[in-house]
Amino acid sequence: MKKIFILFSIALLAAACKKDIQTLNQETKRPTEVTPGSLFANAQKKLVDELTSSSVNQNIFRLLAQYWTETTYTDESNYDLGTRNIPQNFWDTLFTRSVKNFAEAARLIPLQDKTYVSAKTVQNEAAMTEIMSVYSFYVLVSVYGDIPYSKALDINNVTPVYDDDAAIYTNLLGRLDAALGKLDATGDSFDASDLLFGGDISKWIIFANSLKMKMGMQLFDADATRAKAAVEAASPRAMMSNEDNASFSYQGAPPNTNPIWVDLVQSGRKDFVAANTLVDVMNTYDDPRLKFYFTGDSTTTATIYNGGLYGSSNNYATYSKPGAKLLKQDFEALLIDYAEIEFIRAEAVERGMSVGGTAALHYNNAVAASIEYWGGTPTEAASYLGQSTVAYATATGTYKQKIGTQKWIALYNRGFDAWTEWRRLDYPQLVAPVDALTAIPLRYPYPVQEQNLNTKNYNNAATAIGGDLVTTRLFWDKF
Repeated sequence: MKKIFILFSIALLAAACKKDIQTLNQETKRPTEVTPGSLFANAQKKLVDELTSSSVNQNIFRLLAQYWTETTYTDESNYDLGTRNIPQNFWDTLFTRSVKNFAEAARLIPLQDKTYVSAKTVQNEAAMTEIMSVYSFYVLVSVYGDIPYSKALDINNVTPVYDDDAAIYTNLLGRLDAALGKLDATGDSFDASDLLFGGDISKWIIFANSLKMKMGMQLFDADATRAKAAVEAASPRAMMSNEDNASFSYQGAPPNTNPIWVDLVQSGRKDFVAANTLVDVMNTYDDPRLKFYFTGDSTTTATIYNGGLYGSSNNYATYSKPGAKLLKQDFEALLIDYAEIEFIRAEAVERGMSVGGTAALHYNNAVAASIEYWGGTPTEAASYLGQSTVAYATATGTYKQKIGTQKWIALYNRGFDAWTEWRRLDYPQLVAPVDALTAIPLRYPYPVQEQNLNTKNYNNAATAIGGDLVTTRLFWDKF
């Protein structure tokens, strides 16, 4: 009997040990399933972080727009994109951390438990995810031209073909329209997992229409008919005040802080000063935003703002630096704002589109909205617009020069958009520094990894766009 008991005990112990050993393989702190809301939030943040970052390894658009210039290391201000592999870093981040995660969220949304998630919620979440995917691809196609698109997310295809950029653009506008048609303000959505609007579908409708206006206007020189239809259809439901801005709120403590604070304050780096290109123009206009954009040196009668020579090595202590507002831990980022939409309406009037109002009215609204967003007063905005050099009726040049110059000033801290608008409108007339490796880039070249690992499709794409050069104009950049 004693022997039987011992054998039984050993069997029980063995079974227990077997069970315990098996549980060791279970990763209790890594979920096997991820919710679509968490993927959506993560992809939103990665996209906004990438567009907001000031790291020269990721985002040099503020330098390309000549808002900032560098101090000691001047490679990027002179258009050396290869040493730090910037095109590859930007490509990888948007494809793997934004586009891919939006796609995975879209796959999971309809699989949610219908006991807790209504059909209307599923529809809204799918539409929101589609809009963010469109935005991400819009950025990629505006930076590179032809890109992997139709086969980009096929996990079994490591050498995807590149699609034609004009065809992608048309498809994106169609996807945006379809997503807009599915948004239902009477339904719920991601709520807290939506880091832009907290799940407010009415805000998403405004945002999507504003994106449609933005993309439509960018298309105008390549396809005026489609552009006109997009802008006119979207304008009545696009942004109407700064309250509608698509703003991404950062927090006052890591790890969800303003990337510029991370890059320049937390890291203690002194890599950038204001570029003379922007500061000289703003000084000429006595622009009230100077005190928000940059630091200044106070005298007994005024505050002086000085920009470093763009593309040269500049002493950090000598010149104005990015302003305190910009360096706050919780300073928000913008994807689209009311000022930008009003500039688009002003341009739309000049191009013969029906959006209501006059070009001067929308131009004035845009400038005032920008000044007030940054902290200026309505009185300061009126005074600024009252100058003959700023007023729409008397400012120098064509509508492209007037709108292009003021839009460039207003898009400060949105380097990608500023660079894109400069490429499209050709104002202000920026000049490459004397030691630049190339002319001012009109696109990013394709990543080196694409040249090495996806060679055939890379070569086809390079030929299709007219050469994998920074000076190759994209299909919408006609002049």
